[in-house]
Amino acid sequence: MVELLLERKPEISAEEIKKLVDEKKRKIGAGYLTDQGALFLVAADLGISLERNQSSLQKLKDLYVGARDINVVGRVMSIYPTRTFMRRDNSEELRNRTLTILDGDVAIRVKLWEKRVEFPEESGLRPGDLIKLTKGYVKSGLDGKPVLNVGDMSTIEVIKEGNMDIPSLDHFARDLSKISSQADNVVIFGKISSSPRIVEYKNVRGQEGRALHLNVSNEEGTKTMRTIIWNIDESRLPKILTVGSNIKLVGVRIKEGSAQFGNSDFEIHGDEGTSFDVSNPGAEPDVLNLKLISIGKDLGTGYLECLAFQKNGKIITLRIDSNLSKTSISSGIIIQCIPSMILGNQITLSRDDSYISEIEDDSSFPSLEMLETKIVDIVNSDRPYLVEGIVLQTPSINTVTTRNGENISLAETILGDDTAEINLLGWRDLSSLVTDLKVGERIKIRGVVTSTNRDGKLQISLKPYSSINKIG
Repeated sequence: MVELLLERKPEISAEEIKKLVDEKKRKIGAGYLTDQGALFLVAADLGISLERNQSSLQKLKDLYVGARDINVVGRVMSIYPTRTFMRRDNSEELRNRTLTILDGDVAIRVKLWEKRVEFPEESGLRPGDLIKLTKGYVKSGLDGKPVLNVGDMSTIEVIKEGNMDIPSLDHFARDLSKISSQADNVVIFGKISSSPRIVEYKNVRGQEGRALHLNVSNEEGTKTMRTIIWNIDESRLPKILTVGSNIKLVGVRIKEGSAQFGNSDFEIHGDEGTSFDVSNPGAEPDVLNLKLISIGKDLGTGYLECLAFQKNGKIITLRIDSNLSKTSISSGIIIQCIPSMILGNQITLSRDDSYISEIEDDSSFPSLEMLETKIVDIVNSDRPYLVEGIVLQTPSINTVTTRNGENISLAETILGDDTAEINLLGWRDLSSLVTDLKVGERIKIRGVVTSTNRDGKLQISLKPYSSINKIG
């Protein structure tokens, strides 16, 4: 504080300030003032405010739990959605949201409270922006790490770059081929190398969510990593997201990979705070003609899970808003539609921005038999398969306990044709489709997907859009 006073009043020496402090303490009483308190009074007598001392900028590395009147500048990495919850003591509804900011290689979570939660929208805040926070206070997060809180008495603003020595987000970019350890707050540049898809899941608390699954590769195609964006907000996705598009992921974590899902040592994980930019995403969705293979059920998502194919024989999964079509749809018909979204092999038709209508039959569509795949030709990929074969084993059914403690049914049998054999699985409600099968029956399965078991052996599983037809 003495240094600040000398800066504001250069004509006074440090020795003179000390004398003024001692004199002030003598007049008021030494038992009532510390040197610092006396210095505030001396500064006031000289017409100088020492408020800047309280608003001088701290480094994120110096913040500690319990600190108050905190003032920092940081670069925004992640912006999370608003969360609403009830206070335990009086049932009052509260709102907050979280940002992640960095001022170098140190990051900290920032929690915005009440009216401050609107700041990102009001200011047009984006990842990469510099923000200045004043009069914040630090509390402990659930993980014990410091969290900088911004309340009604705090201020927050977007500032210009100026002479702030804070690196851009590109500084935190990692080359996929050089990743050798786990890391947080990472930026990834790459190419989408597998068909993106939305997957429903339950977390450890039994709460349902949706996640975006895809593979991301480096430019050379020499390194590929499994990528999952948890709690994805589909409204943030481009309308067309396909293999080959360039993608930038901001605010992801590098975690150890799972041998069950690939041979990579590490995986990329993001969440609702992760932002992504996609180049070459394709044009706006155009009118499509599709022939329906099978119609699944609405499993509580508001969408029918269906299987269809295009004139070129490409098989796609089709999610149709249950309220979109006023007339019933059935397998074998041809529909015309404008997709709301195309994610690789998955097309979504929403009532908000799509339409669907049945059109006349078109002989230029290939037959389903032409789309069938021999078992020996099935490879582990993200495309659905049509398969014909003979049931070779009496189906078995077991109860499997998931990571979150849920008990689910798993039915299994072996399917074979004149080229090879493969395990067929049915999970949850789909297990009944497998247990209804009998040894020796010839069946046509419309819509199975591949995976590998713990031994790395290929297997096929039914999906909500799958159908089984017994023949002969």
